[in-house]
Amino acid sequence: MQKKIPLRQCLGCREMKPKRELIRVVRPPEGTVHLDPKGRANGRGAYLCPNRDCLRKAVRSKALERAFGVSIPQEVYAALEAELEVLDGG
Repeated sequence: MQKKIPLRQCLGCREMKPKRELIRVVRPPEGTVHLDPKGRANGRGAYLCPNRDCLRKAVRSKALERAFGVSIPQEVYAALEAELEVLDGG
C-alpha cells in the first residue's frame, strides 16, 4: 500500500498540491510571520507555490492577511521574493 501524500492549497492559484512542493509561511504563537523553509515550525501555516504569479495573486488578494488574521510586514513579502529568486536559480 502506498503512503498517503499530504496535500495543501496554494493561496495564490488555489490548487491542491503536495505539501513538499510548496513554500510554507508560518505565524507562531508569538505572532511574528516568517518563512518556514523546513516546514516544521510550530504555529499556523499557509502555503504558496514557488512561482511569482502565485505570490502576486496572494499579495493582491491579501490572502496571507486573511489566513493569519494579521497584517503582513513588507519584509515577509521581500523574503518570499528572495526565496523565489533562489528557487529560480538566480
